[in-house]
Amino acid sequence: MKLIIATIKPFKLEEVREALTAVGVRGMMVHEIKGFGAQSGHTEIYRGSEYVVNFVPKLKLEIAVPSSMADEVIEAIAKAARTGKIGDGKIFAIDIAQAVRVRTGETNDDAL
Repeated sequence: MKLIIATIKPFKLEEVREALTAVGVRGMMVHEIKGFGAQSGHTEIYRGSEYVVNFVPKLKLEIAVPSSMADEVIEAIAKAARTGKIGDGKIFAIDIAQAVRVRTGETNDDAL
């Protein structure tokens, strides 16, 4: 099993959700986050005053999938989230040692 963690631009969420549904993903968690990478923030003007935005708003997605689906899920996220501009995000895949569905007690792949 793999845990796919992706950071994406907020306006790309619906496109990514549709792409994941198309490849068979049945659920995901979405968190609103702030961060910086190569973008390193930016300058904005509000009511005539200039200020620096050091942390850029992003969304963090967490998707648990069987190992056999991981590459397909990563490809779907990358394709749907890509704008070609700086700040498109990152995707990480981490091994999951154990999973349990609380309601039924199912474990591992059956719990996904």
